[in-house]
Amino acid sequence: MSQVKKMLLGTAFVALAGSAFAQTAQPSAADAGGQTPAQVTPAPQNLTAPAPTDPLVQKRNANAQANAEYKASKKASKQEMKATSKEAKEQYKEQVRNAKINKKADKQTANDELKSAEPNGPQDTNLQH
Repeated sequence: MSQVKKMLLGTAFVALAGSAFAQTAQPSAADAGGQTPAQVTPAPQNLTAPAPTDPLVQKRNANAQANAEYKASKKASKQEMKATSKEAKEQYKEQVRNAKINKKADKQTANDELKSAEPNGPQDTNLQH
């Protein structure tokens, strides 16, 4: 039995090697003469696939296009929202800054008024408690 297996394996190996050798390119007569032809690349072709007739493929393509449009719309909306939020934040910061300045100015004005209303010295020196 082992001889039969060896024969089958050997035959299969030879058949595979022969088929692989047969698939390799054979040298042409020009190559045999020692001349090597320049590699010519074919011109690029713009192939367009015909519109699919399968309704599932059409639905898949329509869904893909709708998803792409939705993502683009969502991205644009997000950028717009960020810009609006940033503008509102800057406006808020400006208002807070102005409020702090106004508060400080009001406090300074009130202090100045109190200082100007007080005489330089105590009014009643004979007060006893």
